[in-house]
Amino acid sequence: MEPIGPIQGGWIEVITGGMFSGKTEELLRRVRRVQLAGQTVRLFKPDIDTRYHPSDIVSHDQTRLEAVPVSNSQSLYLLSSDAQVIAIDEAQFFDMGLVEVADRLADEGKRVIIAGLDMDYRGRPFGPMPYLMAIAEFVAKLHAICVYTGELAHYSHRKEATDEQIRLGHKDVYEPVSRRIFRQWRLREGH
Repeated sequence: MEPIGPIQGGWIEVITGGMFSGKTEELLRRVRRVQLAGQTVRLFKPDIDTRYHPSDIVSHDQTRLEAVPVSNSQSLYLLSSDAQVIAIDEAQFFDMGLVEVADRLADEGKRVIIAGLDMDYRGRPFGPMPYLMAIAEFVAKLHAICVYTGELAHYSHRKEATDEQIRLGHKDVYEPVSRRIFRQWRLREGH
């Protein structure tokens, strides 16, 4: 949910959900509205996310905006001083310091818009996202559609068997699945 009226000072907005739910599209939509309003905005993404482009933030439907790739939350903070609005994509890949950085930016009067996965492929909270959701004034949880049942997809199923938490990929590696399908597979795997 986006703020409805004027808010004094800064705030944090989190856009979350599983893969293919439209998180990046929503982040880019909000950024374009800010740009149309003439506000200064700075976009960031983790430098490890090079799936579609080394620096641009690109949604699965190929909508894109120029961003600054950074390796950690402190770099993000140092590069944010001249912007009214800070937008961050793929926040789950950042270090836990992102929580403090986002809070500090909001305290400094900035609007902070953050998009990221709330859970990893095992269905467990992912990186700083649960903490960011806890301190945010606004949280939007988006859902994809399960590729097997047509139900709401809350989970990101990894098609290949690996144990690493971070594995970059898109439809070749992940697919959106419903709670029912996710639970069936987890039970079959003995989890």
